Amino acid sequence: MRVRGLRWWIVALLLGAAVLNYVDRQTFSALAPTIQRDLELDDRAYANVVNLFLVAYTIAYLVSGRIADRLGTRASMVLFVAWWSVANMLTAAARGVTTLGVYRFLLGLGEAGVWPAASKAVSEWFPGRERALAIGFYTMGATIGATVAPYIVIPLATHAYHETLPALAKWLGQGTGWRVAFILTGAAGSVWVLAWLWLYRQPRQSRLITASELVLIEQSSTTEPPADSLAANAWSWKQVFAFRGTWLLLLGRLITDPVWYFYQFWFPKYLSTDRGLSQEQLKITWIVYAAAGVGSLLGGWLSGQFVKRGVAPASSRLWVMLGCACLMPLSPLIAHASGLGLAMTLTVCAVFASLAWLINLSALVVDIVPKHSLGTVFSVVATGSTLGGIVMNLLVATMVSGPSTKPAGFLDQAIHTVFGPLLNLVQGQGYAQWFLIMALLHPLAWLLLRSGNVHRSSKESSL
Repeated sequence: MRVRGLRWWIVALLLGAAVLNYVDRQTFSALAPTIQRDLELDDRAYANVVNLFLVAYTIAYLVSGRIADRLGTRASMVLFVAWWSVANMLTAAARGVTTLGVYRFLLGLGEAGVWPAASKAVSEWFPGRERALAIGFYTMGATIGATVAPYIVIPLATHAYHETLPALAKWLGQGTGWRVAFILTGAAGSVWVLAWLWLYRQPRQSRLITASELVLIEQSSTTEPPADSLAANAWSWKQVFAFRGTWLLLLGRLITDPVWYFYQFWFPKYLSTDRGLSQEQLKITWIVYAAAGVGSLLGGWLSGQFVKRGVAPASSRLWVMLGCACLMPLSPLIAHASGLGLAMTLTVCAVFASLAWLINLSALVVDIVPKHSLGTVFSVVATGSTLGGIVMNLLVATMVSGPSTKPAGFLDQAIHTVFGPLLNLVQGQGYAQWFLIMALLHPLAWLLLRSGNVHRSSKESSL
């Protein structure tokens, strides 16, 4: 049996993995008010748990790309999805901040790997003009996951189990609802693993690919520097870190990814504390994540249109990113909008631009890095994302909290050793200050990338 357009079925599976990735991730933030109440966590403890996830994510990013390059796309995706699915189910056993932090740390170790592995799949199956669209398509799965997560997990968390399933409520104890949510969302990963094992192979090894599609993929590959002509083996770590594009892209993600992390981890809490929304009303956040999905898809499609018109792929990404950067100064207006409707409209614009930017920044990695080392470089670049997210968590938690009434934990102590003066400066200033900061991040990053000539870095990769 042959399947027409097999590469799009593969990217549909990548989309499914991204949906599961973000449902499992967003379960915690969507249910944060309930979990914080049941486990007696203040905002600083919440930020520490999120940061433990991001620390693990950073560590995993450094090695997951190398794992993907060594094991191959098929095996590495199975490893990553199975790992994080089990970790998400284990979160149901949390009884306090320590165990919750351990399980979210384990989740972070698994979840990071899907992105470098997915980028390798795109490089293996898609021609240059379709890559940004393919990346946008599967990244849209992240926003779909974030969109649907509240509608899946909030009903699970608020169900009256003590009336309908008293035995289950007795077994799971306090917080039965949110514990069930973690168990069920984690278990869904096993279904995806079976589908992936059945479908994914390298193009020439697949028995499902049509001859015309194989020709399309292999003809596209001949326009790029072949891996075996560049080096017999993948780049060493020294070569990865000596490549100028690695540092430019890493800094680009470090500066701008905190915006998307904020909308994932803190925006529901902002709506709850500053706008007075209840746990049930927080379902409105689907609008934000839907906007992110549209931004992912259209951002990739738009740069693909530039490529079709003869613009070099890397340059086309930068043109789209410039347009996105020009929209981000709308961010400060969100905190000052008088009504929820206007605030959500402005948020939609900012999130749309943020994700369209992220898709094209990710496509730049595929554009300028040889296939044999793509996973490794993608992983190193992505560590900038999580490091930026950690700094954002520190700043926002300090902005919205007063002085802590509890003894500082090891993470707080380490953080204040490095960032103490900055944190003291912003303490208690509220969310509005962070919305102002977000207005400046993307324009700053675009100037850095453009002045650093990141779109010309591909020439260095052949040296």
